Amino acid sequence: MSRPFELLVGLRYTRAKRRNHFISFISLTSMIGIALGVMVLITVLSVMNGFGEELRARILGVVSHITVTGERGSIANWEAVEKQASALQGYVASAPFVQGQGMVMRGRTASGVIVRGILPTEEPKVATLVDKIVEGKLDALKAGEFGIVLGRELAWKLGVHVGSIVTLVTPEGQFTPAGLLPRLKRFTVVGIFEVGMYEFDSGLALLHINDAAQLYQIPGRVTGVRIKLDDIYQAPRRALELNETLGENYRIRDWTREHANFFRALKMEKTVMFVIMFFIVAVAAFNIVSTLVMMVADKRAEIAILRTLGAGPKSIMAIFMVQGSIIGVVGTLLGAISGVLLALNVETVVPFLERIFGIRFLAADVYYISDLPSRLEWADVTAITLVSLLMSFFATLYPAWRASQTQPAEALRYE
Repeated sequence: MSRPFELLVGLRYTRAKRRNHFISFISLTSMIGIALGVMVLITVLSVMNGFGEELRARILGVVSHITVTGERGSIANWEAVEKQASALQGYVASAPFVQGQGMVMRGRTASGVIVRGILPTEEPKVATLVDKIVEGKLDALKAGEFGIVLGRELAWKLGVHVGSIVTLVTPEGQFTPAGLLPRLKRFTVVGIFEVGMYEFDSGLALLHINDAAQLYQIPGRVTGVRIKLDDIYQAPRRALELNETLGENYRIRDWTREHANFFRALKMEKTVMFVIMFFIVAVAAFNIVSTLVMMVADKRAEIAILRTLGAGPKSIMAIFMVQGSIIGVVGTLLGAISGVLLALNVETVVPFLERIFGIRFLAADVYYISDLPSRLEWADVTAITLVSLLMSFFATLYPAWRASQTQPAEALRYE
């Protein structure tokens, strides 16, 4: 009896067997609708987070967290840059590189590429590209032997494999008695990698850093230094700190700037998907309105009796708000629990459904990502749960207010 009068009556109305079974059916469907909407929303956002994380990992397997380049395109004292970078909080490793543009040719087939000269012993410290080698090995890049590692799409386009000879053409020309001619160099394919992103698999070629420096006529110099941190999300802040330390003679970029449009598109897609999917919850929440409106019409006599016994309009309003809120709370909690469980087990549930129905949702020969990755973020769960509860609460206001306006004399006239 210590509980408020409104809460007691509201709970009693919720538990009581109603004469109108249609109202009970609408209440049940509203609760199930809210639960399904919350569950689907949590699961979809978790899968989108998983895809975003997978794509981010693939990009960062090639692109460094922070890139330092020289103001004039090259750096002579790159060891000093590495020493300054090592003082950053969260610093893990760094590696020099030489980068330029070129065109790889074999026979009558040619393709433009980004050429990157690396140190095979240092590159694995800042990138996971060594784990993406599908033919040959990265260690086969040795100074003076002019080996080259190509992306799988590029190798397929050129029709080459490990051991094939390709010609690399650079835009820097050389003066000869016959005039200005392009610089050509024959390379032996010593490895093929597959990152899983067409941009890199079709347009990136790796050389030893000394061969690349000789090819682009910057002996003893490098294009820049690639830096890896223990937390990728701290890269923008650490890049600003490094910029203040090194000064204006260097250009410093982090991974969020190099692929800003891509990650901005992912964020926008997630936001739009959140809004679209939340309409499922909104439809179910607004079903609470129709449920309570019919409940008010069904309980007019009881409302009138409560009013004659001294219950005020605020008490009547609170009774029906309790009843409607229970539908929203139960539905939201069921949806949140089931959504979290499903999001945590998507990688198990999807293969199970594929075996049952004999279909493949993401065929490996069509999609680069053939599994449904999932990454549950509790901030998303909290936001979805709170918004669902608020919508359910606001859905009770109008029917509860209508109930509070019931006049006892009018309601009991024909009873």
